[in-house]
Amino acid sequence: MSLELKSGFSFDYENLFGEGKVTAADLKDFEADLKKAHEAMKVMRKTGFVAGHLSKDGEPEKVLFSELPYIEEGHLNSPKSIARLSKLTASVQNRVDAVVSLGIGGSFLGNKVLFDVHCGEFWNSKSKAERDGFPRVYFSGNNIDPRRTTDLIEHINASAKVASCHGEKRPYHVMLLLISKSGGTLDTMSNFMVIYEALKKNPEVEVEVIAVTDPNEKQPTLLKKLATEQKWPTYSVPDGVGGRFTVFCEVGLTLAACIGFDIEAFLAGAKAMDQVCQNDDIWQNPAMLNAALKFIASEKHGRDIEVMMPYGDYLKSVSEWYIQLLAESLGKQFDKQGNEVCYGRTPVVAVGTTDMHAQTQQHQEGKLNKIVQFIRIQKWDVDPVIPDAFPSAPKLSDISGVTMSQALDVALQSNADALASNQRFSAVFNLPELTPYHLGELLYMLAMSIAYEGELANVDAFNQPGVEGYKRIMGPKLQALKNK
Repeated sequence: MSLELKSGFSFDYENLFGEGKVTAADLKDFEADLKKAHEAMKVMRKTGFVAGHLSKDGEPEKVLFSELPYIEEGHLNSPKSIARLSKLTASVQNRVDAVVSLGIGGSFLGNKVLFDVHCGEFWNSKSKAERDGFPRVYFSGNNIDPRRTTDLIEHINASAKVASCHGEKRPYHVMLLLISKSGGTLDTMSNFMVIYEALKKNPEVEVEVIAVTDPNEKQPTLLKKLATEQKWPTYSVPDGVGGRFTVFCEVGLTLAACIGFDIEAFLAGAKAMDQVCQNDDIWQNPAMLNAALKFIASEKHGRDIEVMMPYGDYLKSVSEWYIQLLAESLGKQFDKQGNEVCYGRTPVVAVGTTDMHAQTQQHQEGKLNKIVQFIRIQKWDVDPVIPDAFPSAPKLSDISGVTMSQALDVALQSNADALASNQRFSAVFNLPELTPYHLGELLYMLAMSIAYEGELANVDAFNQPGVEGYKRIMGPKLQALKNK
């Protein structure tokens, strides 16, 4: 059983729906709730209003992530903003040697997805020509780690020295892409200040800063004020788009511009998915179907852990991005009426085939509380044939003669079959190819699924009061430490 779109993207739910799994009767029981959730999505798209959603200050706040795929005048992504991102691409290419993307939460996780899918692990080891003139990319600000931050500074300084020794007649050009809505994010700003100060002291390094922050000029944030004072170019962390949804706005798209990622194709994939998800028929609406099956699996069958398990190393960051999306959106103590419910499915990062040798024992024989969600790429842009390199070794000859992707598919299907044989739930998202368009489809479908599930669970999927809790405690503790 599979829902397949015209683009070739499909959601295979055979091992999640049917006898002994989520049943048609289960879906019937939630028919009214599903209809209500779908109506709520229509209102959200049209007005930005989601019943019961308030900002962290307790004020009404619009939810605008569903607007982001549409490049239109008056939208957060407009023809003007996309043109400005294109100018950023042109400015960076063949001029900037290294970009350090500084952010945490969605400002790191979404950007890491775009980098991994487009660039891969060995991007920074390639020559400038192999990178088509685009800069090396490093990530920081996503933890307060003194050793790694120091290592990064030393590495950039060493790269500048090497460039100088190879006859570069200009300083090594480093762009710090600083992403913080408030400008007070401890993790990000502490790393930024340490790196900025250290690199500014090196005469072989030239530093520029781009600030991605709240665009409000009437009540500017700390970072907006700083950017104005320092004359740093700014891009927007818009109101109405929580960090876990920001991969579709300038938070993610600025980094995309710096690596030559196809922004318009990415948003086109998200747009196509949004249009499909406006279908009233659950069997033709992948976000509603995905949300319904997983919500019911949790509430009626106790499967309240979701293992996100893409098959492919460069998709692991998709799983890590999804962890934040699911955890922050749905892990809520109270429902929209203030009743204590302590709702939330627990997300787990995995990657195939790696975690078949690490986690699958638990998936296969542990508690019956998990859904394993696979992601599969149908056609890889490169696909070596496994050679018969050692014909005298029969076991090695047995695995030769097939492509690596064929072997990967066999591993995934074997895992799914084994799980199904022991009453374990699983499903597969199939992407025809790993392109910006299909990545946009996937990420947007997951975001919209979360919006649906929030309605089904009657919790606010767009706030994060638990995150604010530790922040309120941490500030005074840091001040006390400084005073001491």
